[in-house]
Amino acid sequence: MSVSRREFIQLISLAGAAGLLPGSAFARQQKPSDLYETRKFGNVTLLHFTDCHAQLMPIHFREPSVNIGVGGALGKPPHLVGNHFLKHFSIGPDSMEAHAFTYLNFSEAAQTYGKVGGFAHLATLIKRVRAERGAENCLLLDGGDTWQGSATSVWTRGMDMVGACNLLGVDVMTGHWEFTYHEKEILQNLQTFKGEFLAQNIRVKDEAVFEGAAVFDENTNHAFRPYTIRQLNGVRVAIIGQSFPYTPIANPARFIPNWSFGISDETMQEIVNEIRRGKLADLIVVLSHNGMDVDLKLASRVSGIDVIFGGHTHDAMPAPVVVKNKSGQTLVTNAGSNGKFLAVMDFDVRGGKLRDYRYRMLPVFSNLLPADRDMQAYVEKIRQPYLSQLNEKLSVADELLYRRGNFNGTFDQIICDALRAESDAQISLSPGFRWGTTVLPGQAITMEHVMDQTATTYPETYVREMTGAEIREILEDVADNLFNKDPYYQQGGDMVRLGGMDYVMDPDAGIGNRISSMTLDNGQLIEAAKVYKVAGWATVNSQAPGRPVWDIVADYLRSQPRVKLKKLNTPRLANMAGNPGLA
Repeated sequence: MSVSRREFIQLISLAGAAGLLPGSAFARQQKPSDLYETRKFGNVTLLHFTDCHAQLMPIHFREPSVNIGVGGALGKPPHLVGNHFLKHFSIGPDSMEAHAFTYLNFSEAAQTYGKVGGFAHLATLIKRVRAERGAENCLLLDGGDTWQGSATSVWTRGMDMVGACNLLGVDVMTGHWEFTYHEKEILQNLQTFKGEFLAQNIRVKDEAVFEGAAVFDENTNHAFRPYTIRQLNGVRVAIIGQSFPYTPIANPARFIPNWSFGISDETMQEIVNEIRRGKLADLIVVLSHNGMDVDLKLASRVSGIDVIFGGHTHDAMPAPVVVKNKSGQTLVTNAGSNGKFLAVMDFDVRGGKLRDYRYRMLPVFSNLLPADRDMQAYVEKIRQPYLSQLNEKLSVADELLYRRGNFNGTFDQIICDALRAESDAQISLSPGFRWGTTVLPGQAITMEHVMDQTATTYPETYVREMTGAEIREILEDVADNLFNKDPYYQQGGDMVRLGGMDYVMDPDAGIGNRISSMTLDNGQLIEAAKVYKVAGWATVNSQAPGRPVWDIVADYLRSQPRVKLKKLNTPRLANMAGNPGLA
């Protein structure tokens, strides 16, 4: 079913009349219909979403108040937060878009504007854009991190999302957390997926090929098709897939032992040259899961790419960054996370070249977008067997619970506190994941919320002894991954979350010199040679022995009717005054 612009505006009006949109939102400077006004331009349209993390239902999701840039990234997108972000992108304060793109007044604005995302609402928006431009002139790109991040995705091994993406009409995708299932499961899921999966940077190891492992191209050992060429409205569009290059480092390599990953400017340039010199395409697109800082560096070093549709770092960018290189320029975008945004880029391609473009990042407000009936029916069918588990009320949030940001979020703190309480540990460690939904003050915390924070294929917990020196080494290692001034040494996560201890950090310092003054919650100095009891979860190199973290967190929440944090273990930052990535 397609939806015309006139019908779409009527649906929005009906949503308001039915009370789906809070009345106060209509009093804002921006009309709801204006938010989704994307007038047709050019002759080719690419739609892009990324990092939805298996969120089929509408959710709340708070953008970061801490997204620090150092070195050449200081003061530049995506390392801007709050009012700095609004000023840079000329977004009015207290508007719907201000709520979508920033953390400002989040709890109050969330009450006004409601939830975001949801595949049924995303489907309505996609159908509207396709109908306006002609479905034959559009492609829908999925940047990955699609099969992981919810209870149903883990319980169905990603198949719930394969079915949803087929119904959504995804044409092309690449991946990252998809590779945290086992190789056999990944290949089975891709047999069901109706679009194309692309990854020019994943190869089957020689010994695995010799032993009969599946390979897309035996001459190059590519595990998957590296690129595809689609014809839209007489324009040949080449799409090159770039999966997350550090997957076997950031996630368990034991799940995908036959595949190698990586990042190579030379290899990417060779593919672009092959397409350009062979005159195979008029427009060259990279569908990337590198992370935005990595994409910005790649765009400066590899010439001939017209646009990079990026993902991984969950940065919601209202406008592309224009990067100059030897052949001219490359546009670099990033489309947020959790199904919260749909990026729409219209291209004017004539004479074999990109002449002009228009770009809009459309927030998916579920109160403004009626649910697509087919997708809604599919989502309800998927969730029905699990509803009693998902809807179990565990406790009530006494404050805003969120994750996104360079350091501990309040929901991260709950996880850390639960780990300490379970094992009577002095210190707890939790990975710096960027996925995880938000719970408003006074809202019931359900088992689904806990799974939104913890749903991985390696949720097992551990308790072990570590010296103060070992703890500092862990912090230094993660800090270098996050704040190394060379983006190619960044892996895209945030700092490890901590319970029971504090420290001082200088993000701008060199390797091994960022962490100092580590203390326990009681103020006692953590000594290098002293041994401490530490609890944690999600080990990468081997499977931990303890029970799944979601069970521990759920038990912790069940033990208290309301949850109020006693302390948020965030570091004291040095030499960061005036950094526009810090609220």
